[in-house]
Amino acid sequence: MKKLLFIIALFSVGFCYAQEDAWVYFRDKPDAEFYLANPLEMLTQKALDRRTKQGIALDDKDVPIHQAYIDEVIASQGITVMAKSKWLNVLHIRGSREDILTLKVLSFVDKVDFANKTLNIPGNISGRTANQQQYMAVNKDFETHTDFNYGSSANQIQMLKGNLLHEQNFTGKGMTIAVLDAGFPGVNTTQPFKRLFDNSLILGGYDFVTRSDNFYGGGTHGTLVLSTMGGYIDGQLTGTAPDAFYYLFITEDPTSENPVEESYWVEAAEKADSLGVDVINTSLGYFGYDNTAYSYTYENMDGQTAFISRGANVAFLKGIMCVVSAGNTGTSNAPHIGVPADAANSLTVGAVDAQRNYGSFSSIGPSFDNRVKPDVMAKGAQSTIATTDGTVGTASGTSFASPITAGLVACLWQALPDMTNVELLQLIRQSADRYANPTNQYGYGIPDFSLALQNGKDIKNMNTRFILFPNPCNDIVNIAFPKGVHSATVTVFNNLGQLVVNKAVSTNEPYLTLGALATGVYSYKLESAAVSQRGRLIKE
Repeated sequence: MKKLLFIIALFSVGFCYAQEDAWVYFRDKPDAEFYLANPLEMLTQKALDRRTKQGIALDDKDVPIHQAYIDEVIASQGITVMAKSKWLNVLHIRGSREDILTLKVLSFVDKVDFANKTLNIPGNISGRTANQQQYMAVNKDFETHTDFNYGSSANQIQMLKGNLLHEQNFTGKGMTIAVLDAGFPGVNTTQPFKRLFDNSLILGGYDFVTRSDNFYGGGTHGTLVLSTMGGYIDGQLTGTAPDAFYYLFITEDPTSENPVEESYWVEAAEKADSLGVDVINTSLGYFGYDNTAYSYTYENMDGQTAFISRGANVAFLKGIMCVVSAGNTGTSNAPHIGVPADAANSLTVGAVDAQRNYGSFSSIGPSFDNRVKPDVMAKGAQSTIATTDGTVGTASGTSFASPITAGLVACLWQALPDMTNVELLQLIRQSADRYANPTNQYGYGIPDFSLALQNGKDIKNMNTRFILFPNPCNDIVNIAFPKGVHSATVTVFNNLGQLVVNKAVSTNEPYLTLGALATGVYSYKLESAAVSQRGRLIKE
């Protein structure tokens, strides 16, 4: 599956690929001690401030790949380095199978992982099995107290109650959003983006595909996506975060489908992290590749297998909110989300129409390991956008539901600057209209950002409640204690009212393990000498 489309074509490829793609992982980072002692050598002050605010410590993942390792791989016969990731300590390389395998003898190489998964199994170098369907998207570029005059964009903002944040002057000011997409032609020349330039809100960008500083080229898709967040023409279009800062990164090659695009994405996400970005929007998704041996199956949608999903998981650990399109394969015979929409802590967004009805093209959940996906829904059918020539029109796809939501995530975080991304994600999920009864089509439903803001303010101002997160959960539920409370007893009951958990918790052991419980909705009671609280827990 690719990012933008309604139509998916089933196909097979009989070509022989002499060149293979692979990732070569390294054993260590010899420079770690130096960089951890000198963090400004690898991160900006803004990035360090974001970590400090959320209590996130520096670690080896922040340290660049050892340059001598990169140089030796570059010098190896028949090897081309396509991308790199410090988070995963790996290079994406291309070459013949034989030349790639010779890298295993290097003492600093931990392992080589071929994109063609069958090549990682000793003795098996055949193509993918016949029952693993391959998909490729067609038409890669496009499917057809602040008082803003929203014009035709009013519905997509008001549906999420974003207008109520804007009325309180929460318009993304001071927040930074990175847009990882296919290209941004027209952004530097057309009227809908003039406000961004007049206010110096575009901080920069990069084309990771061509290794160029010119990020105003490439495919048209990123321009449309950006317009739903940062575009502005009075009475016609207002983006959801018109006053945010933006970085524009090209990671998608519109001319081909190859897993190197996943590696470009991770590299761009690392750059965004180093620059102190708060929110990443990704209206991209991957499932099938030109070389079908590289393609994924639904079984791979577990949030841990795909390179890009693993990168998204690290981005979240670094304090970034990753907002991701669910995909547009809902009417195909492969209707489930792709990657990185399967990442555990991505805010994955599906599409509804102006009447809040499910858009049939929107990819469905759950993830293969049975987590709720998509997380939330936003308008993706006939969304108001601006094109590369500055025309305001409409377009459909989860590609637009995602940035409409991402802009409001930035606005909400502006309003609640002391919240961590963990807390913010939970507030947004809990504000959605189907939170207690999620479905495979809607996830938790349509979020209410005004409600999320109010709930966040209540938590901040009262400081007298327990906070349980994540909720829903798979196994571990963390418990934040009210001020002055250090211990409590927690009891959990199933839907029959039967006691299933009775445990003492404390600030020294502030968590609850639910791994033995079946999936479903449970009620809980937390009691201390000073506070008694009841609520619901969802076990995925």
